[in-house]
Amino acid sequence: MKNKRTRGFIIILAVLVMAAMTAMTGCQSVSAAANAGETAADTSTQVIETTASVIRLEASELFTDRDLEQSPDLSEAVYQTVKDGQTLTITEAGVYVISGTAKEAQILVEAAEDAKVQLVLDGVNITNTGSPCIYVKSADKVFVTTGDSENTLAVTGEFTADGETNTDAVIFSKEDLVLNGTGTLAIESTDNGVVSKDDLKVTGGTYSITCEGNGLEANDSIAVADGSFTIRAANDALKVKNDEEADKGYAYIGGGSFDIEAGSDGVQAKTILQIDGGTLDINAAEGLESTQVVVNGGSIRIQASDDGINGTQKSQAYTPLIEINDGEISLSIGQGDTDGLDVNGDLIINGGTVDITAQSPFDYDGKGQINGGSVRVNGQEISELTNQMMGGGFGGGFPGGEQQEGQGRQGFGPQDGTSGEDGFMPPQGGSGSESTEGHTKQRPGGPGGKGGQPPQRPENGQGQGGTNGAQPPQMPGGQNSQNTQNDDSWS
Repeated sequence: MKNKRTRGFIIILAVLVMAAMTAMTGCQSVSAAANAGETAADTSTQVIETTASVIRLEASELFTDRDLEQSPDLSEAVYQTVKDGQTLTITEAGVYVISGTAKEAQILVEAAEDAKVQLVLDGVNITNTGSPCIYVKSADKVFVTTGDSENTLAVTGEFTADGETNTDAVIFSKEDLVLNGTGTLAIESTDNGVVSKDDLKVTGGTYSITCEGNGLEANDSIAVADGSFTIRAANDALKVKNDEEADKGYAYIGGGSFDIEAGSDGVQAKTILQIDGGTLDINAAEGLESTQVVVNGGSIRIQASDDGINGTQKSQAYTPLIEINDGEISLSIGQGDTDGLDVNGDLIINGGTVDITAQSPFDYDGKGQINGGSVRVNGQEISELTNQMMGGGFGGGFPGGEQQEGQGRQGFGPQDGTSGEDGFMPPQGGSGSESTEGHTKQRPGGPGGKGGQPPQRPENGQGQGGTNGAQPPQMPGGQNSQNTQNDDSWS
């Protein structure tokens, strides 16, 4: 028996040694890729580092020099003009400067799989009824660069599929897509604004997106280094969809300014959402959502009718986590079964400033720690987290269960029905039982009812609660979109 156990141990040890050698080889190949110039940042496996169950994005590996270049070299550029009813087809690598105003026109990129194509928009205005204004069918990578000009792209009717491809965005790309430049781009859409089926990067430019779907959507990742964004989306403002691959499904924000109003999430990722910088002003049902949310810097202001920041199991590859290491975070949360910071795992605050106005500031399933920084809840400085476990106070803001004066969650803030600090009353939530990705919440106060209206932005220190029934942002033509659900099915 002893010899059998010894042989078993030796076999197990040998397997472990082989696995370790394989892992070291993998790490060496990743480092080599990181030194390969333009292609390094396009190799998504090396941008995520994992330590146990914690993910970290390596920002230095996300962007190439060309991604970050805002003014391209035009010495060998080809100049083109869009025209009514015509498709401008690009089949070769190179830089193309495009201008003109047209209806039912399209810029089509159909180049070789190793071709890098740069489209420089120099006063382009395209309005289509049902097809993308820019459609990337094939290439290695495509840059959409705004010159020192104003550009407008709009789709006003129902999108028409291209065979089996659901081309559902004003800018639709099957390949890696980079948005940059020094000019402005306005996008209006009856579905999504910008979609990449691979990676989407933004490193500069000014963007105004009004859409009835998602503002910026990518399958594998979204990475933002800089830019100015005004997004009005009936669904999510930024959304990443890949929940099947551990090294993808991430969103990274390292800079830029965001003015977001969304009917669902402000920013949604699958594996990790990491914020290292920038300014985010979000008014949505939920502010930030991913399996792991890590904040290392920036200024984040969220008004939400559901959770402010939600770490939920959107990818099976990692354990849910919310970690705040630095930055300024301000959360104003609606009443009901809602939370300021809600995670199906650990909640760790190591630094920064966190200011929460909510009935239920914290809800975590793992450990909760304040190791540094400043944390305020309803105007009170705290040094320890109080786990609420089950959302907002009973009877708050729901049909059949209107909150009575003096009722509310024990622990933080006014319990007498009066407003909070500076006259702000946490906005009202929705009603009934609500099913969200990751878990189902049973809301007290009566059956039925839809999600709550995203709270109104306070002005001059005065806040205003939401009302029952979701009211998504106004779409082009003044019509509200009916497509306000998180739909993860697409072709």
